[in-house]
Amino acid sequence: GHPPRPTAPHLRRQAALDGSSRATMRVFVGVKRAVDYAAKVRIQADKKAVDISNVKMAINPFCEIAVEEAVRLKEKKVAEEVVAVSIGPKQAQEVIRQALAMGADRGIHVTTDMRVDQELQPLAVAKIMAALTGEHDPSAWLLGKQAIDDDSNQVAQMLAGLLDWPQATFASEVEVSEDKKSATVTREIDGGLQTIEVPLPAVISADLRLNEPRYATLPNIMKAKKKKIDTVDAASLGVDLAGQIEVLEVSEPATREAGSKVEDVDALLAKLKADGLL
Repeated sequence: GHPPRPTAPHLRRQAALDGSSRATMRVFVGVKRAVDYAAKVRIQADKKAVDISNVKMAINPFCEIAVEEAVRLKEKKVAEEVVAVSIGPKQAQEVIRQALAMGADRGIHVTTDMRVDQELQPLAVAKIMAALTGEHDPSAWLLGKQAIDDDSNQVAQMLAGLLDWPQATFASEVEVSEDKKSATVTREIDGGLQTIEVPLPAVISADLRLNEPRYATLPNIMKAKKKKIDTVDAASLGVDLAGQIEVLEVSEPATREAGSKVEDVDALLAKLKADGLL
């Protein structure tokens, strides 16, 4: 048979014993520090990775959407606590502070010197989050659907698998039931929209149209400096962080050839025919 999955069994045990709604709804949100979406990306000379020295870093845009949704759940009095979690070097605290300025209550910084864009891979990230789940007992994980550095779109699904929790990915709308036992999630799928209901605890991943993240105000930025960030060494969590994928080469996309102008529709048709496109 298969080896047992690294789940947090006491969570299911507690859910079975509870019967009633959870006293406190605690939402954990993943926030990743990635190259800013507007920054010009350069490739290292050895073509093994993107050069992240002297380049602007920021919160991953989909993670920012997840934070916004968690904060809105708190403002609706659905969630009592929002905890921002980031994995990475000491600079990862910058994106946690941004989440705190947006309205998260506290942060957890899981420290590692591994590059989070390719060395620390999605399965390892999911294992870290599963370990934190066993320790902190969140009611839900809200994650961005993917990070814009590795574009994997895997952590939410893997975390749900490891925890044996329901998953609702690519969310464009999230509604939590009054008794906080379930969430109704509208998902963006290839054919349009799909609405599903999942029992809580669950893993939800945010799509682009879930919301428009707020700008943190100066008073909230100042308040965020006083909010608590706990630090945990990734190596202390007892999970295997080894990568499963080896990057062979990173390269620039092929440069497009310059376009050309034509005088009129007849000239356009003639050009397309000449190029064998018609």
